[in-house]
Amino acid sequence: MSLPEVLTRPLTLPVLASPLFISSGPELVAAQCQAGVIGSFPALNARPVSLLDDWLAQLREENAAYAAAHPDEIVAPFAVNQIVHRTNDRLDQDMALVVKHEVPVVITSLGAREEIYDAVHSYGGIVLHDVIDNRFAHKAIEKGADGLIAVAAGAGGHAGTHSPLALIREIRDWFDGPLALSGAIGHGRSILAAQAMGADLAYIGSAWLTTPEANNSADYKQMILESGADDIVYSNLFTGVHGNYLRGSIVAAGLDPTDLPVSDPSKMNFGSGGNTKAKAWKDIWGSGQGIGPLTESLPVKDLVAKWKREYDEARSDLLSTLGV
Repeated sequence: MSLPEVLTRPLTLPVLASPLFISSGPELVAAQCQAGVIGSFPALNARPVSLLDDWLAQLREENAAYAAAHPDEIVAPFAVNQIVHRTNDRLDQDMALVVKHEVPVVITSLGAREEIYDAVHSYGGIVLHDVIDNRFAHKAIEKGADGLIAVAAGAGGHAGTHSPLALIREIRDWFDGPLALSGAIGHGRSILAAQAMGADLAYIGSAWLTTPEANNSADYKQMILESGADDIVYSNLFTGVHGNYLRGSIVAAGLDPTDLPVSDPSKMNFGSGGNTKAKAWKDIWGSGQGIGPLTESLPVKDLVAKWKREYDEARSDLLSTLGV
């Protein structure tokens, strides 16, 4: 299967930025697109709903203006993440704005719904659905998703437990469409490794949290820079869905990261208001395991340039090893 047109446009690197709770906004997404990688943000980051309308218009205008002023540079498309869970009481309103602005790529999470896919397809957009195992991957494609994001062990946020080697291989045994890989990717060599395993794109999240453009606190950025894989804790306490979080933020909240209670998954809530549980955990900071290589806060453009050098070096080394 050939890739959809929106995914065949030139990119600086084969990277799709994952949508970050609170931290992804127009400034970060515009910087990602203008650095030549696909930027994204969760629709629920724009509160109230009317702000989403403003953000989508702003991103289109800023990216178009940048492309016109820098005709020799790559400007990538952007994506919006929709939480397709029954507790998201904004979904219909947000989808109406997605259709209005013809968002080129929509990322769906926590539910696969045909009507969402149909709405995006109505104007020629594509949908990538994130999955943590092969069973959910089958369901998403059967319901009409165009592609998949394999969320493997070590990814930030709501991560799975399968090795990327296992998860990618199981999906590629039956699916030859668009596939991104998430899980501990924070270096240019890891981007090339994702492609070598069979992914079309590397899906990167935690590394953006260190950039000046990310809408998170200086303390959060610094904790990412000072942490490594050993500092990541896997728990479902904070949202009802298992995810990876920074040990230091859990300790700062007065909790023992080695003895966290298990949350009732039926109580999870991703709606637009009144979620006191979410407010209580607002200083519990998500992160994946791939943060070890991150040692300084770089602007998005410089971070992408660094990855490009690492990627090109890794590719050259591989070709040399193969005698090509």
